[in-house]
Amino acid sequence: MRAGGIKPVPRKRAARHLSLEEREEISRRLVARESIRGIARALGRPASTVSREVNRNDGRFRYRAVHADRRAWQRGIRPKARKLDLDKTLRAHVVEKLGLYWSPQQIAGWLRETFAEPAMHVSHESIYRSLFVQARGSLKKELTTYLRRRRSVRRPGVTSKKRPLGGAIQDGISIRERPAEVEDRAVPGHWEGDLLCGKKGTQIVTLVERMTRFVILVKVDTAEPEHVADKLIEAIKTLPKGLEDSLTWDRGRETANHEKVAFETKMDIYFCDPRSP
Repeated sequence: MRAGGIKPVPRKRAARHLSLEEREEISRRLVARESIRGIARALGRPASTVSREVNRNDGRFRYRAVHADRRAWQRGIRPKARKLDLDKTLRAHVVEKLGLYWSPQQIAGWLRETFAEPAMHVSHESIYRSLFVQARGSLKKELTTYLRRRRSVRRPGVTSKKRPLGGAIQDGISIRERPAEVEDRAVPGHWEGDLLCGKKGTQIVTLVERMTRFVILVKVDTAEPEHVADKLIEAIKTLPKGLEDSLTWDRGRETANHEKVAFETKMDIYFCDPRSP
């Protein structure tokens, strides 16, 4: 009930993220005055990964493994503050329209038509979540009385009861677990993927690098998960070292074999959260 009927995704550390043991090894080798590249070779990690780890945790002379590990776990906490928590003007508009018995869908549409700047846009699902998740508190719980459907919690639709949450994707790591550097587009090596379907049963996988916007197109003969996984592995293995850190995808059936891709490429794979109707 504390999560408003929206099942929270359990946090877990991705296999590609540095472990506490690896951070302790970095600390010991820094004390021994080894180079970043030498430490990276010893760990079997890209030099860029070790360099970022050291630089974001006080540098080579003040690096401490336990402190760095704790900070990494804290940085990965999701979700972060939402628009309705931070923007008083936007929140006031939403509250006003809810008081007029507008639905969240109507409010979201009105905001898009009324304001040109994206900062004043918010999805109807964000409004629902702010209403039902009491811990966030950006919209008062009493405003739920203005909704047309009187519910105490926000629940997924009937169809979600017929299949596992998230569709065909099982044990996928939520996009909320992505490191902050991915969100900021601060470093290259983080990709977004999608499957585009054309006429006559043709499909193309697109891979877009988040920082540079470089695009790779991969022709696939079928959208079957096994075939898509093999093509993804083939494409990712052609990338230069240090440019294969993570991949973000939606929850389409074509990536049901994501664990195979992650194992073969050593790439972190994240998935968008399933939507509630």
